[in-house]
Amino acid sequence: MGHPHPHPYAPAELHLPGFVPLQLSQAQILVPYLATSLFLLLAVWLISGRCSRRLSDTDRWLMCWWAFTGLTHIIIEGTFVFAPNFFSNQNPSYFDEVWKEYSKGDSRYVARDPATVTVEGITAVLEGPASLLAVYAIASGKSYSHILQFTVCLGQLYGCLVYFITAYLDGFNFWTSPFYFWAYFIGANSSWVVIPTMIAIRSWKKICAAFQGEKVKTK
Repeated sequence: MGHPHPHPYAPAELHLPGFVPLQLSQAQILVPYLATSLFLLLAVWLISGRCSRRLSDTDRWLMCWWAFTGLTHIIIEGTFVFAPNFFSNQNPSYFDEVWKEYSKGDSRYVARDPATVTVEGITAVLEGPASLLAVYAIASGKSYSHILQFTVCLGQLYGCLVYFITAYLDGFNFWTSPFYFWAYFIGANSSWVVIPTMIAIRSWKKICAAFQGEKVKTK
């Protein structure tokens, strides 16, 4: 029987039975992800310009964001939620490698922390499809577009709050180095704080303006 492979995560005493080391380099993981993301954003931008109804540049950018975040929730986060043994697969998939790499910035993922799995599960199952519905709602000019966007943004912000607060309460020691703290734990998650905040504010203003217009009409 071979000796178990030591893992690179913090804390060092983290027990990961059957751990299989990363087989892809950081570049081999990040370059395809970034290239695919850029292709998706470009494709949605071009397609949104051919919609039957004329869309503002802001709406087209919002469609790009909702398509990106929706597919990220469903595909990337979904594979984490529904692949509990990703760190021990003898023939790991690309997504297994993604999560082993990301766990250098937050070992709660490789440790299958219950709170983290729960937040990611809700995100993948509910917020992912809702984000894709927002793409359709914007493109079609649906009346529920801003209510939907506002609701999903609140869900994303709530998830981020739980994510960061539980990390603090659990000891704030889940990264292997300051680089992974800033690049993965902070950097990779910052978009889901800043962008949903901006969209929520915009949608709130649109909803308030619509109600104000209704009040004026009924006077």
